[in-house]
Amino acid sequence: MKRGAILALLLLLGGCGFQPMYGGRLAPQLASIYVEPVPEREGYELRNTLIDILGSDGTTQGKACRLKSTMSPTTSLGVAQRNDATIYRYNDRLVADYVLTDARGTTLTSGTQMGLSSYNVAASPYSTLSARQDADRRAAQDMAERIRLDLGAWFRRKK
Repeated sequence: MKRGAILALLLLLGGCGFQPMYGGRLAPQLASIYVEPVPEREGYELRNTLIDILGSDGTTQGKACRLKSTMSPTTSLGVAQRNDATIYRYNDRLVADYVLTDARGTTLTSGTQMGLSSYNVAASPYSTLSARQDADRRAAQDMAERIRLDLGAWFRRKK
């Protein structure tokens, strides 16, 4: 009975036109994107993560498209009172605007992604700096994943 239900589910899933976004036909298109350098530490993390998840090699040679990103960080302070202690928590917001162009410089698609990262202020300045850098690294990696989803969806629609 279970095998029959699984088989029926697989047939229904195949009939709806579902196809995975990554791998197969989209992998070469995503790998053909050159990711331009982005300034600052968060930009470095964004670019390196994009190169990794797109399957690119980080060089311009043989690339059909260029991805240019700009980042703008903002920081806000949150204060909480707990058990007679004040807790300071920073919220960093990273916004990445990106533009995908072809070899001639024609804009193919563009978009904006936002990443949030939070960290607590510790007694040690080094601990606070380390927590901030780790939070911003995770936010940049999350934005890279979102940009990859946007690009994958654009390439799928383009076919």
